[in-house]
Amino acid sequence: MSASKRLLHFVKHRSLWTHVRRNVTTWSPVGAAFNARAQRRLKIFEKKGGLFGVPELSNPSGFQVATKAALKNTERLLDKACSCSPGVETVESFDQLSDDLCKVADLADFVKVAHPDPEFREAAEKTCIEIGTVVEKLNTNVELCQSLKKLLDNPDIMAQLDPDTRRVAELFMFDFEISGIHLDDELRKKAVALHVKLLDLNNEFLVGSHMPNRIARSAIPEHLHRQFASEGSFIQVGGLHADSPDDLVREVAYRIYLYPNADLMGCLEELLKCRYKLAKLVGYESYGHRALKGTMAKTPETVMSFLQLLTDKLSDRTAKDFKMMGDMKKKLNPRNSELMPWDHPYLSGVLRAERYNIEPSLYSPYLSLGACMEGLNNLFTQLYGVSLMSEHPSAGEVWSEDVRKVAVVHETEGLLGYIYCDFFHRPDKPHQDCHFTIRGGRWCRETGQYQLPVVVLMLSLPHPTKSAPTLLTPGMMENLFHEMGHAMHSMLGRTRYQHVTGTRCATDFAEVPSILMEYFATDYRVLSQFARHYETGQPLPESMVARLCESKKVCGAADTQLQIFYAVLDQIYHGKPQNRSTTDILKEMQQKFYGLPYTPNTAWQLRFSHLIGYGAKYYSYLMSRAVASMVWKQCFVQDPLNRDMGERYRREMLGHGGAKEPMLMVEGMLQRRPTTEDFVDALVSELNPNFETFIMDSES
Repeated sequence: MSASKRLLHFVKHRSLWTHVRRNVTTWSPVGAAFNARAQRRLKIFEKKGGLFGVPELSNPSGFQVATKAALKNTERLLDKACSCSPGVETVESFDQLSDDLCKVADLADFVKVAHPDPEFREAAEKTCIEIGTVVEKLNTNVELCQSLKKLLDNPDIMAQLDPDTRRVAELFMFDFEISGIHLDDELRKKAVALHVKLLDLNNEFLVGSHMPNRIARSAIPEHLHRQFASEGSFIQVGGLHADSPDDLVREVAYRIYLYPNADLMGCLEELLKCRYKLAKLVGYESYGHRALKGTMAKTPETVMSFLQLLTDKLSDRTAKDFKMMGDMKKKLNPRNSELMPWDHPYLSGVLRAERYNIEPSLYSPYLSLGACMEGLNNLFTQLYGVSLMSEHPSAGEVWSEDVRKVAVVHETEGLLGYIYCDFFHRPDKPHQDCHFTIRGGRWCRETGQYQLPVVVLMLSLPHPTKSAPTLLTPGMMENLFHEMGHAMHSMLGRTRYQHVTGTRCATDFAEVPSILMEYFATDYRVLSQFARHYETGQPLPESMVARLCESKKVCGAADTQLQIFYAVLDQIYHGKPQNRSTTDILKEMQQKFYGLPYTPNTAWQLRFSHLIGYGAKYYSYLMSRAVASMVWKQCFVQDPLNRDMGERYRREMLGHGGAKEPMLMVEGMLQRRPTTEDFVDALVSELNPNFETFIMDSES
């Protein structure tokens, strides 16, 4: 029996849940694997392989070997792409060329931030630079571009191509155009120089935006010293301390952490100028216009219309939220009662806790990591006919002993791909939850098989103890579901081309599958299938789920308005030059789109690291949430475990990756084309206390 058939046999005949006497829950293999402590395996007789099963990567020097092999193959594929006759083969050659480089670069991108061994990280960083340089050269290779142009300029051949192939050809041409390929030699050199300069500026700003600020110990009250890190005669402030119950700690942290750094300010101003110059050089009105091509929104004008309309419709609720926070501050601190920006996160949390008893420690015993993975497994089985199967990695395949390998198996299609779950905290690991594509899916004509996707999900959860498995707070559980939404987008897509595999799609669409998973994570009908006390087996009470869901609406308008402010700021920074400082722009936008007063001698924009990866696209999270809300309400709220709807969702949205225009995917799922007003109404309606998104009426 083949490996794939053995997996299918096991999926069909195993029991998802087993209950033993006295209500204690036992888990199926995937739940048990994630609730168990990592065991150090004896691999004396097992030959050590490489990271992700890549033989060369058994040691850091293997990156150089893999890079050389990829670059050598690039030369062969470049000749093929330039010489083949216009047609499907042109696009396949381009995609294969892209895939060969991405398989090394994407893996290195992950290793350089996540591997515990600094030698591996350093080797991966060198590979990223080397491959990045080659990609820049390919994007300005005139002969390569001409090969693609011959295809795109031939209407007869284009008419014979399937829609996915046409779209991928157009996307490859877009990559050429934004690199200035269509310019004369002198202007193209300018475009390349701006690209190179921007790489340095992006890196400088990203590093600087996370650096702590410091101040003389004598400058702040002595009783506050213990709240911050010490560095000789200085106090170091590395964050906003937004959750501190002490008003003064929050204020001091805000003023010091956001104090302007002249060098970083210069870096940001220069970065924005260079982005504008490059966009203009390659034919766009602004950087925002260039960045939004191919997205759901399409233009900065649409984005600003969306953000303005949302602000208008939330204004009364936002004012009420700020009044509630102001009243709470008066109650807690009568002598200093003006509501300030550093109060918002803390006081909204206080109000939620006061109105609903949502102490995380009350929920955690019901949300063991194994239970949550079992819940995801159960959900995917019912929606898509897909199961998560825990596998033992080979020696050298993973970068830390506690990384789990999960095979994703469909009941009829077989093995779909692999998810490596790097879930636990370790020193030097980034404190962020994220999804990495290691290898994209694509159809390989050369082998006659589908190249299976491989992804990593990275969280930072506490390790299990001798007495208890890893227990998640509701926030951690929602983050797990969110990231697994990205992973399943990668797994369930069966795109012909890796250039558009899984999450390689428009930014304002990419978050839809992950945000939609948050709705499943807080629906009692889903939670009731897995949320059980790790010691007693008792189910999580429905009333606790209801409280958690209702608590999210407390100060929801003010929280949304803060995100609108950030998104507007991002749009203005990437529009036409304003001939004024980024701080002056921030002051005006804060007053217009947020409402809490600007604090003199602060520059929040210097901590806005999303300007690098999400330049002109920060609005994407709000728009994706609007789409996810509409999909949930229209397709899943009546029955979140409906197989027919799960199949439709895969067919209309998940299956295409970026191979279909995003708004067409949304239209296919909703059976109508939503307007900006529809997006706004979806977000506003979520704040209605009588809107039963998360739990069903007990009588239904």
